[in-house]
Amino acid sequence: MRDAILLEADGDSAEILPFGAELSAWRADGVDMIWANDPKVWDRTAPVLFPVVGWTRDGRVAVEGKTYPLALHGFAWKKCFEIAERRPDYLRLVLLDDAETHALYPFAFRFEVEFQLRKGALENNLIVTNTDPRPLPYACGLHPAFRWPLAGSTAEHAIIFEKPESPEVPVIGPGGLFSKPVRRTPLEGARLPLEPSMFARDALCFLNLNSRSLAFDNGAGARLKVTLDDFPHVGFWTLPPAPYLCIEPWTGYGDPEDFHGDLYQKPSMRILAPGAQARHGASFAFEQSAASG
Repeated sequence: MRDAILLEADGDSAEILPFGAELSAWRADGVDMIWANDPKVWDRTAPVLFPVVGWTRDGRVAVEGKTYPLALHGFAWKKCFEIAERRPDYLRLVLLDDAETHALYPFAFRFEVEFQLRKGALENNLIVTNTDPRPLPYACGLHPAFRWPLAGSTAEHAIIFEKPESPEVPVIGPGGLFSKPVRRTPLEGARLPLEPSMFARDALCFLNLNSRSLAFDNGAGARLKVTLDDFPHVGFWTLPPAPYLCIEPWTGYGDPEDFHGDLYQKPSMRILAPGAQARHGASFAFEQSAASG
């Protein structure tokens, strides 16, 4: 596996692995933001999701009458990317289709992952280009695991949405499929207090958000603000009692329990015209008061 690529900007740093285009470290204002990988708990820090998000029924998808073994979160997180552009504070990695991807997903594509480091902030963009003669069905997402507790706070942490959201989230059924029944979270208005036991059953998936930003607040004057660009859904996940919280912007989500159709018909999939390009982004900004710092 190739070594991590280091980005630096005004005393901050980030490290990205070419394998999976995975963010493995980010230090902002002297604070480590990404959890320290422990393979005994979870062997990832920030998988990139493409060309599907979430679980597929029986680990397979159907495309134009044929089935393909395309499973959880697709394959980008298990592929080695090439460097397309690199500067001291910027990196763009690219993944192209090949024989291995065609056996899982029968389309030609260009998938790029972009990182821009700034003082106190990291911007992470996904760029999808359809190089196939057919329309391209896809979903993509980010899956970074941030340290929880954040900045060492022992106070109650919370997610603060930009706008009030529905407190109900889908129940994740057998095989990771999205069920029609929902469960209620402790969200009140725009504030979701966090407790590890909330994740004992599975991720909390907030679909079709009103908000275009949210904050992971540590209750002691520090927060991670997340701003979304064309990511309508967000999942939150951890493996209690692991010391991280994944904040996952998505364009799509797992197969609904009653869905048995073609990838083109799957709810939440984007359909990209031949030759077209789509861009989805999230910016992460660490903010702390003088007292918390």
